[in-house]
Amino acid sequence: MIISHKYKFIFIKTKKTAGTSIEVYLSKLCGPDAIVTPIYPAIEGHVPRNYKGYFNPLPDFLHYGFGRWLRIAEELIHRQRFYHHIPASLVQNRIPDGIWNSYYKFCVERDPFDKTLSHYYMLKTRSGGKLTLEEYFKRGRFCLNKPQYTNSRGDVIVDHILRYEDLNAELGCVFSKLGIPYSGRLRESAKGEARKDRRSYEEILSSEQIARINEVFADEIRIKENSW
Repeated sequence: MIISHKYKFIFIKTKKTAGTSIEVYLSKLCGPDAIVTPIYPAIEGHVPRNYKGYFNPLPDFLHYGFGRWLRIAEELIHRQRFYHHIPASLVQNRIPDGIWNSYYKFCVERDPFDKTLSHYYMLKTRSGGKLTLEEYFKRGRFCLNKPQYTNSRGDVIVDHILRYEDLNAELGCVFSKLGIPYSGRLRESAKGEARKDRRSYEEILSSEQIARINEVFADEIRIKENSW
């Protein structure tokens, strides 16, 4: 996550959407007063800064209820005001209304079928190649990004959801609007692509798996259809 006072934007990092590459690129341009959360593992050239601090936990409790009180208490004790993959709703709670309302808020989203395959191959690589696609679906822990850019009612609270499938053009439009220098292509490739099978998802996934993705990502698909 990045908050740039120089360019007046808030970048909300989603999963499996080139978020790390975008963070590395932007962190070098945003100035010393920007809020830049750490990346794990750390990447050379990316300098986290200004992300620690105390915050009022009451808005978080009201937003999430006391079912999340332990996590919020731990964040407060360790001064984790902002952190890796923090949802936009928490960022909104933890910054002044004037900044939230006036800064341009954006994130990136990806087709759920390709995103699911990318997520699976990443976990397969981490397992040493042992995780099968069938096991992945049985686990049921999918790469849902909707909580990153919506509030408790499910409303989108960012100004723009960029399309991963046309990322360079989308970034070009946003960066031009914000006055951020951009050559038209990200120079950073922060993480290697674990997916080696480049076939389309229709060739890899079974009809049952496709139906499962349609079910799990129904809200994200709806948002995509309404926003894009």
